[in-house]
Formats: sequence, structure tokens, C-alpha cells
Amino acid sequence: MYSLTKKTATLLLAVVLLTTPALAAEPLSGDAITVSAPHAVLMEKATGTVIYEKASHDRCPPASVTKVMTMLLIVEAVESGKIALDQVVTASETACSMGGSQIWLEPGEQMTVSEMLKCVTVVSANDCAVALAELIAGSEEAFVQKMNQRAAELGMQDTHFTNCTGLHDDDEHYTSAYDIALMSRQLIGHEMIKEYTTIWMDTIRDGAFGLSNTNRLISGYEGATGLKTGFTTKAMYCLAATAERDGVEFIAVVLHGETSAKRFEDARTLLNYGFANYSLVSLRPGEALPPVPVTLGKADSVQPKFTGQEFILGEKGSVTDVQYGLSLAEELAAPVAEGQELGQMTVRSGDTVLAQVRIVAAESVERLGFWTIYGRLLGTLFGRKLG
Repeated sequence: MYSLTKKTATLLLAVVLLTTPALAAEPLSGDAITVSAPHAVLMEKATGTVIYEKASHDRCPPASVTKVMTMLLIVEAVESGKIALDQVVTASETACSMGGSQIWLEPGEQMTVSEMLKCVTVVSANDCAVALAELIAGSEEAFVQKMNQRAAELGMQDTHFTNCTGLHDDDEHYTSAYDIALMSRQLIGHEMIKEYTTIWMDTIRDGAFGLSNTNRLISGYEGATGLKTGFTTKAMYCLAATAERDGVEFIAVVLHGETSAKRFEDARTLLNYGFANYSLVSLRPGEALPPVPVTLGKADSVQPKFTGQEFILGEKGSVTDVQYGLSLAEELAAPVAEGQELGQMTVRSGDTVLAQVRIVAAESVERLGFWTIYGRLLGTLFGRKLG
């Protein structure tokens, strides 16, 4: 499979993909598909490509879709070891006084992080959201600071949070359909959250209190993975919906829907359009990259690795042949630095270059010391004479 030359190793793989897509087109807008809500966006998870948008950067009250960021910080706190899923949380009077969607926590009542997270994702429990915020940051106010900091890190330029629930119609609490897609993409990148967001019905308090998911797509849409509903009289009916089929996951965001039914119908329209028209092309061939020999190094070789995104998104049925051309250094002299460029992979469809992917060293290889090199040289010389 590999053909070596003096300076490069070249790999060419021809893969017939009758339904492999070409590069994604510009985002659709206007009347390309019918979405009744005034604000909407459709994004693909792996690449972050926006396929459809409608007033997607307008600042709007998000209601309980706010909790996408709350859940993200909770999940990140769990995965970083700051808190644990089996850790017991004691409800404060503040948390119990939230109102709105709740499980009616009593002051001093105890539940695990996992139980409270389930209540936040399934029934949008404001009391549990605040209890978890207090656990992580000490107070809801301090937690909100973390929410805004994380929003800035994700590039959410049209977002400002004043609470962790979305319960209050505060003029300073706003986001956009696009920004919700950004934080939703980040959240579903943590597979553990889907153990909660895909629950349709469950119970807490030893079966005494029933939970039914506010996201009706979970029970009625193929591949639904989440994510969060919201409603206030100002925000109207809001939804961040995610679904996955055949390895492709889409995020549909709808804000200020007229009715609950219409927000779910809009989300179905967006998701159906994504699944019907787009899929992913891998920027990685099926075979592993070969190690590159290193001379005068403390290791005999270095392992190359790909950089950048793994996929590109495109329209179905537009490409019938994809080729992967690998240009890789045949040999390197130590030292080799981690991240040092070793070559590139060119992905083509016929004569069209779809992408060029940099290949770099996965680790560093130090150069041997002088006396080690000298000793090896002597050993080689004497070995030849003895032979």
C-alpha cells in the first residue's frame, strides 16, 4: 500500500462512495425551508457548519434553554473531578424558593448530583439547577459569572446571563439562536449528558415522584438525543433539539415559537432537512499512519498524527469518488519536536481538493548525546573489523 521514495512516502487510496457529500453550501435562509419561528438555526455537530439560519444572531430571552449552559458547567465540573455524580447535595432555602418548573425540594433535603442533574435535564427543575450552581460556585451569582466567562470562551457574542435558570424575564438576560447552537454543540460533545437528556420517563425519591421529559421529540423523533425546552411569556416557546443518525448529529434551535407544537414541528423540519441532504466526509483514511524513522535519536522512530478537524460536511449524492494522498517524510534527524510538521494528507474528489490536512509529530524525540553517538560509532567500527 505504501510506495517509498528517497524523500517521501506516498499513499493513495481510492474509495468509491456513491453517497459521499461534497463541501457544504452556504447557509440557507429565508424561504428555502418553512420555519414558523422568527429565530432559528441548524448546525452540524462535528464541523460546526451552519446549514440554515433565520435571524440567528438576534438577541432574545431564552427561558429555560439557559440551562444548556448550566448543564455544560455541571458536566465539566464532574469530568474535571470538582464534583462527583454520587456526591450528596443539600438543598438550600434559596434553591427551594425558585418556583416555576421544579421538583419542590424542601430545605435540607438531600439528593445526589446525578439525581439533581436528571431533574434539570428531564423536567427543567429550577430548584435543582440552583442547588447545583451553589455546590459548584458557592452561590448562584458566582455561578452566573462562570456562565458568562464560559460563553465568552465559546465565542457567544450575543449572550449575557443573569441567572442559571432562565426563569426570570430580565432584559439583561439574553442570547441568540446561534449562540445556543454553540453551547449545545459543546454540551453534546460530552457523551455522559445523553444518559440524562434521552430519558423519556423516570422517577426520583424511591419512585414516589415521577418525571416526564418536557422535550417531546425524545419519545417521537428517530435518533433524538436532547436537549432543552423553555417557555416564559416573554421568551415564548423555545427549543434546542439534537438528534443523531448514521454518525451525523444535528442541532436545531428555535426561539420565540408561537405554540409548543409549532416549536417541535419547526425542529423536526430543520432536523429532517439536515438528515435528508447532508452527511460527513472523513478526512482520515482507513489505515494508520506509519512511523517515521529517526536517526541519532533516543527513539528509533516518531509517530505522526493528523491535526485539525476530522470531517467536512457536504450535500449528499454530489461526489462518487474520494482519494487520500499522503506525503510523509521518509526519515528525520533528531531532535524532533512534538508538533513538528512531517507532511500532509490531500483529500480530493476527482480534480477538486476538498481539504489538506497537516501531519505532525505526536511526541518529541531527543538527540543522543555525544558520547553515546561516539560509543555507537566505535562499536560499529570494531564490529566490522571483528566480522
